[in-house]
Amino acid sequence: PAPAGGRNVIAWAHPTSGVVQACAPSLMPDNAGMIWGLADILAKGYVVVATDYPGLGTPGIHPYLIGISEARAVLDSVRAARALPNTGASNRFAVWGHSQGGHAALYTGELAASYAPELKLVGVAAAAPATYLAELFDADKETATGKELTAMTIYSWSKLYNTPATTLVEPGAMGPFEQMAHDCIESVAEFKAITDAEKPLQTEKFLKADPTETEPWRGIMLRNTPGQAPAGAPVFIAQGTADTTVHPEITKKFGEALCKQGARVDFIWLKGVSHTFAAKDSARQTLAWMGDRFRGAPAPSSCR
Repeated sequence: PAPAGGRNVIAWAHPTSGVVQACAPSLMPDNAGMIWGLADILAKGYVVVATDYPGLGTPGIHPYLIGISEARAVLDSVRAARALPNTGASNRFAVWGHSQGGHAALYTGELAASYAPELKLVGVAAAAPATYLAELFDADKETATGKELTAMTIYSWSKLYNTPATTLVEPGAMGPFEQMAHDCIESVAEFKAITDAEKPLQTEKFLKADPTETEPWRGIMLRNTPGQAPAGAPVFIAQGTADTTVHPEITKKFGEALCKQGARVDFIWLKGVSHTFAAKDSARQTLAWMGDRFRGAPAPSSCR
């Protein structure tokens, strides 16, 4: 039976799985394997809930890296967990996300009080989160991973905002662009295999304009950069020093900006860890940090 006050909830916000309907984590055979330390989390008595985000597994467009959409999906997932019979879920929750999910987690903190005032957010944990979008896209534009993620972003936003992708994509590259945009990422190994297989597609120049300097794309990036509202709860950020997708210096800059806003930010460096393993290699510390937030312990801060 659930304890008297109900079971605390951990909402998982998943990393990029793709931007088309078939790419929902819930449709993937090992979707639970994406949540690092899941068995340990459940053994500690938490309720775990994980959203797909809109447009993944359901009809419609997936608003990739659109903060409000991601945050509402996370908050609605907590509401759904509480509405299910026999979960015993309380209204107290923490959110934990990786990469795109880190972006979602940060926005969940910003929106929780206004969108879901009946819920009590105790902490926001983000592993290698996407933060300053324009800076990240600019830093990644020449890498295989960066081109893959750029294709997904342009595809999603072109549909969402009814702006032709051809304003950015070379006409002759539309075929490879569409192919990359339709990839689903189920695992680390699969993403590496995809980017390796598509290197021939990526050798040609497929962008004719820089999205970080071209409207409406730049404006969308700026509007969906977290940190423009109060954090909403104590924040835990884990960042790998060997990350070539979400660059350490960009995450560090974001953490420092949160500190200047008055947020309590516990920032940990994962030495030699790449983007792929930021959540896995920080899972134990993240779970301990969330446990302390549920217990009401004072939140540590790395802010100076």
